[in-house]
Amino acid sequence: MTATTLPAATPAASAGPLTGTGTLLRFMLRRDRIRFPAWTLGIALFMGYFSAALGAVYTTTEELEAVSGFSTSPAGALFGGPGYGYDAITVERFLSGQYGLYIMLGAALMALLTVTRHTRAEERSGRSELVRANVVGRSAQLTAALLLTALMSATVAALVTAVLLAAGHAPAGSVLFGASAGAVGLVFGGIASIAVQVFAYPRAASGLTGAILGAAFVLRGLGDMAAAQDGWASWLSWLSPLGWSQQTGPYALDRWWPLALSLACAAATAAAGYRLAGRRDLDAGLVPPRPGPPRAAAWLRDAPTLAFRLQRAGIIGWSGALLVAGLAYGAFTQPLADGLEDAPEDLVAVMGGGENLITGYLGVMGLTMAFTVTVFALLAVQSVRAEETAGRTEPVLATSVSRTGWLGGNLAVTAIAVPWLLLVAGLGTGAAAAIGTGDAALLWKTTLGHVAHTPAVWLLLAAAGLLYGALPRLVPIVWAALGYGVVAGLFAPVLDLPDGAVRISPFAHVGDYPGEELTVTAVGILTLLAAALTALAVRTFARRDLTTGA
Repeated sequence: MTATTLPAATPAASAGPLTGTGTLLRFMLRRDRIRFPAWTLGIALFMGYFSAALGAVYTTTEELEAVSGFSTSPAGALFGGPGYGYDAITVERFLSGQYGLYIMLGAALMALLTVTRHTRAEERSGRSELVRANVVGRSAQLTAALLLTALMSATVAALVTAVLLAAGHAPAGSVLFGASAGAVGLVFGGIASIAVQVFAYPRAASGLTGAILGAAFVLRGLGDMAAAQDGWASWLSWLSPLGWSQQTGPYALDRWWPLALSLACAAATAAAGYRLAGRRDLDAGLVPPRPGPPRAAAWLRDAPTLAFRLQRAGIIGWSGALLVAGLAYGAFTQPLADGLEDAPEDLVAVMGGGENLITGYLGVMGLTMAFTVTVFALLAVQSVRAEETAGRTEPVLATSVSRTGWLGGNLAVTAIAVPWLLLVAGLGTGAAAAIGTGDAALLWKTTLGHVAHTPAVWLLLAAAGLLYGALPRLVPIVWAALGYGVVAGLFAPVLDLPDGAVRISPFAHVGDYPGEELTVTAVGILTLLAAALTALAVRTFARRDLTTGA
């Protein structure tokens, strides 16, 4: 009798915690083949626009000195930064000091959304479980997401540096500014790596990181405003990752050492993310979701109430954040007026064009809060799309809920939340301003000025809803419209934008009350346009197929 012997199987190599990182990174790059260049090139082009516009508008030192009065004021410090080197102002110093902050904010948003997209969102969709069923280490996915974020941040740094060098700016300052923008991306990528371990849902993780970004902006703003008035609270800027990058002072101080704080924070937060990831199960968070009741509440009966239930936590969080921000910004109303008794014409123009800087400042604050609330509205529309791609919309529509009721209910809840959030922000800003100045009328005037921007926010909300109903992948286009509104609303006088270009923005028609008169006609027209686009959005959504893939 003969027997056949088989060769002994070679034992598989033991998989380490980082096994498969390279494969996952290549997969993430494949998924982000459009998103990667869109973010990095978009931020670089934004910087290129600022550089070209400032170079064309301000051709002499005298013109720069005239406008630098705003940048060295508390309001300029709030919206720009510490403004190093303005005593010998140049285009490149003005560019980095006044507009560099917004490049850093773009890098931060890019990083936090990237980490959340490739970690927590993947776990919620169930794809991570399938991936980990292969030979993939426990830390491979987080490592690949952080490497992708670092690569995107480095690309932003390189592209921004290239744009500045192409514009003829000093090489040392250009490289430093690019590195400063990239460092912000690294920091918030690390912070996001912690947030995705804490909460089981990507929306909550992104919200936590976004709240930290908002707190960083507020701390930096308060510290820089205090520094502009030689106040004691200037140290607050050093508590903010945004402040660390701005403290490098490109083209003026050219100091690299503040970036060591950014790198240390990025490393520490990433290490904390790894440690926390090892203390939880797959698809679970360190803060477990609260178990719901066995039966739905009596009021939870239709699509609008379900939409409210899904958005309730976000509305509460945004309300608290806007109230705190409003109180902080309103508290600086009187100090700002005291420090700008001899304000230059350019500063007055930025503050609404009136002679009363207090009402002008409060009007600009209302516009700023409107931009912030628009972020909430657009995120709400994107969350509706996330519900659909995750497959949770289809079971709802399989019941008696209609497509019209589903999308209409979600848009209605968001539309109602918009004036509420503006009301909360206005009450906070107005109350602090009224207490600081002793003028009680500022409370209702400021609140009215904030709420008056509701139709403009509604219009962008409706536009996002229409894109979701017709072509869901194009919803991010509305973010570009918001970005244009920010540039036209806050920097039109400095960039010398023509009136026709400014009025393309829906935020340019109502008026920044109490600094400007309210235009009731514009309120009505914007409201009607928003209603028409909303109706069209619901109609188009009822005619297209659902998408259940990411």
